[in-house]
Amino acid sequence: MREPLTTSLWSRDDSVPLVEYTVGSLLAERASTHGDALALVGTAHGTGEQCRLTYQDLYTEARRVATALLRLAEPGEFVALWAPNVIEWPVIQYGAALAGVTLVALNPVLRADELVYAVNHSGAAVLLHADVSRDYDLAAVAASVPSRCPALREVVSLSARDRWLAESADPPATAAVRDADAPVMLQYTSGTTGLPKGVLLRHRSLVNVAKLTVERAETEPGAVQVNPLPMFHTAGCVVATLGSLWLGGCMLLVEHFRPAPVLELMEKEQATVLFCVPAILGALVEAARDTGGTAAALRTVMVGGANVPAALIETTRQVFGASVHNLYGQTELAPTLSATGRSDTPEDLANTVGRPLPQVECKIVNPITGAVQQLGASGEICARGYQQMIGYLHDPEATARTVDAEGWVHTGDLGVMDERGVITITGRLKDLIIRGGENIAPVEIETCLLGHEAVLEAAVIALPDEQWGEAVTAVVRLRGEPYDGLRDALVAHCRGRLAKYKVPQHWYAADEMPVTPAGKVRKFKLREAVAAGILRPLG
Repeated sequence: MREPLTTSLWSRDDSVPLVEYTVGSLLAERASTHGDALALVGTAHGTGEQCRLTYQDLYTEARRVATALLRLAEPGEFVALWAPNVIEWPVIQYGAALAGVTLVALNPVLRADELVYAVNHSGAAVLLHADVSRDYDLAAVAASVPSRCPALREVVSLSARDRWLAESADPPATAAVRDADAPVMLQYTSGTTGLPKGVLLRHRSLVNVAKLTVERAETEPGAVQVNPLPMFHTAGCVVATLGSLWLGGCMLLVEHFRPAPVLELMEKEQATVLFCVPAILGALVEAARDTGGTAAALRTVMVGGANVPAALIETTRQVFGASVHNLYGQTELAPTLSATGRSDTPEDLANTVGRPLPQVECKIVNPITGAVQQLGASGEICARGYQQMIGYLHDPEATARTVDAEGWVHTGDLGVMDERGVITITGRLKDLIIRGGENIAPVEIETCLLGHEAVLEAAVIALPDEQWGEAVTAVVRLRGEPYDGLRDALVAHCRGRLAKYKVPQHWYAADEMPVTPAGKVRKFKLREAVAAGILRPLG
């Protein structure tokens, strides 16, 4: 039992040792210990056929991929993958790790210029791509890329299986395959402003973050886990994919999320674990209520990417009988820093992001002075440990702005820590609204709004105001159609729970929120929509 903290500084918990697997060696281990167990279920590229792979199947396919990739690229080079959640995605992820190349995970919605930027920035030697994602012609866009990407040697469609999947399954060993500190993946941040930065991550970080996250939620060995999260993001390809690998479980990979079919899949496969963002969880709860669907075996829900309303956590418990666990982190931390555990109090499960995972230090600091804050005082969340990024690729200045001279990663998120080390998120540094000299954290107001029965999603932004400098502005997605008196009802709801200066002055309704792949609302897009007159005011 740890002594209570006296300041907002969490020292490293080394009671749980790190493991020294690489992504490839862990897969090899599971093929040896769980060879006949079902490892992966997903749809095949091009045909939509559902495929089911055991651990021995998965390891064999990954070794065939590694053999083929080493004909296209050298160990240590970058290989980009541009595809939706088809079953080939995790197979190629494992194959790249075995080959000792660094996988560049790309969002399949990228437009041509964005794709060119990522390929050129990463210096990728190979681009593997799906032919289509939803109604987007990836093949046509990929064909236009080589003339604009001088370092790109090969552009290979997933339909050309003989080029990325060899007949044999015996790639030569490389030093990188055995080195847990070697780079394994490049993730582009889905940041809310500016050009994306390439976050370079190592094997040790990915394997241990996945292991420690699923262990914090007390996920049972062999669990059947549903993953509707995009594989190009760390939540999907690290926590869900490698978490399932660590447990010797089966990952059900969802190509396109639709609530009713996913509920049917969960019931059919007797899924016990769901990985999701709040919007997905909310949609599944609504679908279960509307259709009477169920997921009887569901025991654990792991949610990250955005603030999870306490009401949604409680509703999930009522509808599915499952425990909901808040995960907090960012890509630069591979990605989990903290999470709630099954034995946490109902209050902690509903309102906090839990304690830091083992083997990482965490502190809350004054954003101006850098001094460690007193317990309960809001400040910037900082972390230091094995899981932090190697750095931003080709950008030492940006790396130095994020990782200070003492090695602490500055997350840009605001939070408070109590004497137990439990963290509560209070907002984003850049999201702070300054109204008449008062600093206002939007997340507090958003949480308040999500407690109203008419509100499904809420985002609070700042708009310029001649008198106050900035005006608090609420954008809501409603459960139904707006009705007469709704604005007044929402104002009254806020006034009963918030200080007067925090109550929104302006109100807008949105049919959907513009979000990043991680599920975070792009608030600058909302400000642009308000300025352009696209959002309808709540009268």
